[in-house]
Amino acid sequence: MTSQPMETLGQWKVTVWEEENFQGKRCEFLIECPNIMERGFRRIRSIKVENGPWVGFEYPEFQGQQFILEKGDYPRFEAWSGNSGYRTEHLLSFRPVKCANHSDSKVTMYEGENFQGRKFELCDDYPSLQAMGWCSKEVASVKVNSGAWVAYQFPGYRGYQYVLERDRHNGEYRNYNEYSTQAHTNQIQSIRRIQH
Repeated sequence: MTSQPMETLGQWKVTVWEEENFQGKRCEFLIECPNIMERGFRRIRSIKVENGPWVGFEYPEFQGQQFILEKGDYPRFEAWSGNSGYRTEHLLSFRPVKCANHSDSKVTMYEGENFQGRKFELCDDYPSLQAMGWCSKEVASVKVNSGAWVAYQFPGYRGYQYVLERDRHNGEYRNYNEYSTQAHTNQIQSIRRIQH
């Protein structure tokens, strides 16, 4: 019998460390972790994603700022926060992102809440929605038709991150408070497909 890679089997794997640069207490996960402190950790300060995309959260129970974690190494908080401009030096919960099929992704953004007003359908990555014809800085509601996406507050994939999935809310985010518990604004100016 031939062994299939884990991605083919649809599994996820992440290793987390309590300190920066892969130091201190460590643990591997194949499923979500709503509160790392319940596992005897004080915090997560470095991460290695081996399979599948994940989303990490600033607080327990998938609350606070969210950060997309695609395959690769995250030795310090700058690696997951990137050029966001927000300093979240540790994560306290994380979960896999399901339905991230990069080749078949489609999302529809709406100017008004509850899928009202002008709409914009996307099937590709857009570092600047305004440059692609979306004149407003606001997106009040979103339908994820397929795949999984990460939307950003500012152009160039900067600012607050909002992970948008087909598996959450049936892919329907009726207002910006459903993007994230920490959504301070309905401003979305760039969006990209989540890599798997």
